[in-house]
Amino acid sequence: MKLDNKVCVVTGGANGIGQATVEKFLAEGAKVVIADFNDEIGQHVCSNLKDNGYTKEVEFLKTDVRIESEIENLVNNTCEMFGGLDVIFNNAGVIGAVGPLWDLDEEDWDYTFDVLVKGVFFGIKHAARAFRKQERSGVILNTSSVAGLNGGCGPLAYSTSKAAVINLTRSAAIQLAQDKIRVNAICPGYIYTGLTIPKTDSVSEGSDKLSIRQPIQDHGTPNDIASAAVFLCSDDSRFISGEALVIDGALTALGPDLWNKAGIAYERDMSSKVLNRGTTGESHVKKPLSSSF
Repeated sequence: MKLDNKVCVVTGGANGIGQATVEKFLAEGAKVVIADFNDEIGQHVCSNLKDNGYTKEVEFLKTDVRIESEIENLVNNTCEMFGGLDVIFNNAGVIGAVGPLWDLDEEDWDYTFDVLVKGVFFGIKHAARAFRKQERSGVILNTSSVAGLNGGCGPLAYSTSKAAVINLTRSAAIQLAQDKIRVNAICPGYIYTGLTIPKTDSVSEGSDKLSIRQPIQDHGTPNDIASAAVFLCSDDSRFISGEALVIDGALTALGPDLWNKAGIAYERDMSSKVLNRGTTGESHVKKPLSSSF
């Protein structure tokens, strides 16, 4: 098993990519703490996994990644429950602020960055402290996005925050290398999750929308990302650090034609104003576009 007896934390672990990764980590022999803001779904996912045989290998801790003390407690409680920490996957995410840049509210911009950038920073910081205290190597994995590599692949605030995660990953990898702590990011393309497909779409409708927008005429799945996460968190990738692994069905390889494939994000940005809180369980907030700009 690739992660035998490794202790792993997965934020945003109750849905989509996070949930798929939790399941893959457990299947590879890890002990896993699911961290998620959505208490009801998190408890449900954890309970189901225990019922399926992982009675002592998985726990759930409700966590708001925007609050540093909650990340600190998450790491400390994980170490107490399982005797240490080997891996943290900073995966919790939202879409956040959507709308034309001249009409975005500061509080919505800050919410987006609090979840997607500060949450990752807090995870890196407190995992690094735990690894250094243990005096053993560790792995930090962060979820970025192809939206952080190219303009137009996602809403403005989301894309900007994901670009920040890539540079944060690379900078942290340099600082932590002397402690044998590896830091990498994953950049998913259009992956079929609750963040990418409206709830009003059927599975087939959602699949079709994603498939036609990338060279490989199929939608990516959470398992595609989870498999890469297993690799990057295992000893198979022992000499890989500071990288942002793109998993996008060749979408970003389109080059100049990328805009034609990803332009839907731009059109959505200009036609609506929303604070999309993803799968946190909190309601999205739809706001009127200003008519004065």
